[in-house]
Amino acid sequence: MLRSLVGSEMCIRDSFELRPGLIGWAVLNAAMAAKEWDNFGSVSSAMVLVNCFQLTYVVDALWNEASILTTMDITTDGFGFMLAFGDLAWVPFTYGMQARYLAHTQVQLSSVHIFAILAVKLLGFTIFRGANAQKNSFRTNPNDPALAHLKAMPTERGTKLLISGWWGTVSYTHLTLPTKRIV
Repeated sequence: MLRSLVGSEMCIRDSFELRPGLIGWAVLNAAMAAKEWDNFGSVSSAMVLVNCFQLTYVVDALWNEASILTTMDITTDGFGFMLAFGDLAWVPFTYGMQARYLAHTQVQLSSVHIFAILAVKLLGFTIFRGANAQKNSFRTNPNDPALAHLKAMPTERGTKLLISGWWGTVSYTHLTLPTKRIV
């Protein structure tokens, strides 16, 4: 079932895509920080970073929720077991495994480690946000003059696939590096 509507407005699949899983993930992470406090009497720098970074991802996803409408999950997949189970169980309980580990194993990071982690995270998030914003703009309006410099190739479905810019570079790296490691 591609579009499961409640009334004439709310699509169950679209609502399940982000909110329950991501909010559940953030709540479970906060609970893990509370558990670490209970176990050790303090919250480690590693737990603070994990909670801040993952909460940043959750807030970013919810803030940019409209861009989810251009993803494959929404445009081509139906609402079924995979989406329902994945969003209600897989996301909150597996994405938060770092916080679960830290709740029982306190890890204190040095200032150098914290700085290095913050630098890598800032770079990664900048690339992530830039790539996703560019992809969403392209999927929303591929004829936008601001995107005219980007290269795209036609797909079998009759749509265009972005192969340059942030998204093209990130997709190429994401798809080819694991393949090169296997070969």
